[in-house]
Amino acid sequence: MKYDPIKRTLGNVFGRSVFMRKLFYRLLDILLLRAWHIHRELRNWKRVASPEANILDAGSGFGQYSWYMSRMSARYTILGLDVKDEQVADCNHFFRELGTDRVSFRVGDLLELKDENKYDLVLCVDVMEHIEEDVRVMSNYCRSLKPGGMLMISTPSDQGGSDVHEDDESSFIEEHVRDGYGEEDMKSKLQQAGFSKSKVMYSYGKPGQISWRLSMKYPLLMLNVSKLFFVVLPFYYLLVMPLALLLNYLDSTRTHASGTGLIVLAWK
Repeated sequence: MKYDPIKRTLGNVFGRSVFMRKLFYRLLDILLLRAWHIHRELRNWKRVASPEANILDAGSGFGQYSWYMSRMSARYTILGLDVKDEQVADCNHFFRELGTDRVSFRVGDLLELKDENKYDLVLCVDVMEHIEEDVRVMSNYCRSLKPGGMLMISTPSDQGGSDVHEDDESSFIEEHVRDGYGEEDMKSKLQQAGFSKSKVMYSYGKPGQISWRLSMKYPLLMLNVSKLFFVVLPFYYLLVMPLALLLNYLDSTRTHASGTGLIVLAWK
């Protein structure tokens, strides 16, 4: 399934005003299980982070994580980097409308990231599965971090990530260049990239896998058939949301022996 056309449609619908953009971010925070896991780790990071942290949102997309981090502290400086011109322009416009100059966005390729010893945190959500030269990008992240700085990644695992469970199946999202990472594979690549320590945790355990199908996969499949399903979606979510929220809570508050996602922390 091609995901980018649907993302563009969602961006156009919800990017028409500051109110609609904030509503969109709130919906993403609720619906996306990865956001529950990332928010938890960001809160943990904040306890030990510099009060004036410099942050890179690597592959910032719609900018929802930059917005979340900007509300964690008024003293953080956040740069969102993305290859898509229209998303960068939309995010810059939104934050200008908010009247803040501490969050900005720039068009850039993570393969060409040249910053050195600049960031306290690099956040990378749903990006690495799209990049063929992943160790090179991880090396760029490591170089860009200050000593002791942390990289935080969310990406599919090889335990059914991208909804791939058999060798002859292909990724649910066609834009992925790999179906997912193994725990040891990820640790090895981070070590090659120069990180001194890493921690890899599974997300999307059994509760999360059910929630993802109910709240994301099935709606996206419907929208891929016809945009008319936008009319049906509010009623669909009214039915499934209570169960999906419960499943998201269970998944984000438990440890999992395996799962279709990985949450990765690595330190320079």
